[in-house]
Amino acid sequence: MLNWIWLGLVVLSVVHAGFAGEMQAVSLAAFESAKSAVTLVIGLAGFMIFMLGLMRVAADGGLLRAIARALAPLLRRLFPEVPPDHPAMGAIVMNMASNILGLGNAATPFGLKAMVELNRLNRLPGVATDPMVLFLAINTSAITLMAPTGTMAVRSAAGSSSPGAIWLPTLIATTCSTTAAIAAYYALRRLGRFAARPLADADVPQQAPLPETPDAGVAGPAEAGPLGFARIALLVTVSGALIAALGLELWATVAAEGAVGALREISEHWLIPLLIVGLLLVGVAGRVPVYESMVAGAREGLDVVVRIVPYLVVILVAVGMFRASGALDLLISAVDPLTRAVGFPGEALPMALLRPLSGSGAFAVMAEILESQGPDSFAGMLASTLQGSTETTFYVLTIYCGAAGVRDARHALPACLIGDLAGAAGATAACHLFFG
Repeated sequence: MLNWIWLGLVVLSVVHAGFAGEMQAVSLAAFESAKSAVTLVIGLAGFMIFMLGLMRVAADGGLLRAIARALAPLLRRLFPEVPPDHPAMGAIVMNMASNILGLGNAATPFGLKAMVELNRLNRLPGVATDPMVLFLAINTSAITLMAPTGTMAVRSAAGSSSPGAIWLPTLIATTCSTTAAIAAYYALRRLGRFAARPLADADVPQQAPLPETPDAGVAGPAEAGPLGFARIALLVTVSGALIAALGLELWATVAAEGAVGALREISEHWLIPLLIVGLLLVGVAGRVPVYESMVAGAREGLDVVVRIVPYLVVILVAVGMFRASGALDLLISAVDPLTRAVGFPGEALPMALLRPLSGSGAFAVMAEILESQGPDSFAGMLASTLQGSTETTFYVLTIYCGAAGVRDARHALPACLIGDLAGAAGATAACHLFFG
């Protein structure tokens, strides 16, 4: 799908420019967009590497295991068909915990293992079971509590005055998408057309080989025994000081700007520093050698930055040509009256359409919108929030169903797309609430 979308952008750009007399603009845009893509990567690399290093510190400190333990009772209720001691339940718990922390590289192997283990409980080979469909719906809606570090890095590189301002709106949007996807799963499974039926050629499918489940970063505290007086004193002193400072700030801001204004102030200026210190304190509590763990995570972050460079260059050049040709303005002018009637600016439409198809493509389109519209414009804020509202639906369905040999996903796709739509609606509403 993305192949045809990308090819269509480039071909339509050149054809439209030929009739509109904008061929010179398209030619210049190809060079400038490629240059700006590399410049953008250089700008976002530092913050992304730093934040991924922090996540490694927290994971080494046992945060992933702690969240997994907290999630286990809820997931046993959501997946009653899965025995609590079955390997599938353990993989589901670790996948959800990894997603909540924003550890996508760890979440994917756990997710693949979960699908394969769920398939061992499947009585209809090749047909998705109810637990499989629910697991897919939750994964594509991708509820994440941690700050969207990659998005914030792009916003910072684009010159935003408040790169972290989209954190709370993103939480609202992803909560909407997850809630809607789960509700759609329960509603759609009652329909006869989505009933589980054996396939005509129901041979047991060959399952795809699984990558090794990552151990690094999920092992928990490095040492056993009590924390020791120095660590306890540091944790108590820093936590108490930050709580007191936050309380004073809230008291003053609520009195001056009201509750909504105080929430906006905290989300824009306090959340990121508090997140940094909080993750480091998790490492301290887990007896982690913070500096060494930070450097190890930063190396992984550098690998992530290198991997996204080709995607950014390829997509940004295509979108830049499409915009320079005038075709994008023509498309926006056609749909803007409809989308703006529900509070959704047409400038953010490419982001909403591409997000379910390609994570890297949507990331690049978001970067282009921030560059062209401004990172702190409403369209820029909305595009940033959309990036974290859901996961890449078609990619997740493809690799997870492929791992388990599922050919009939039943109501997984409709439930996931309903979650995508709810995420876009939640992002729009949250951005209007926070940014007007």
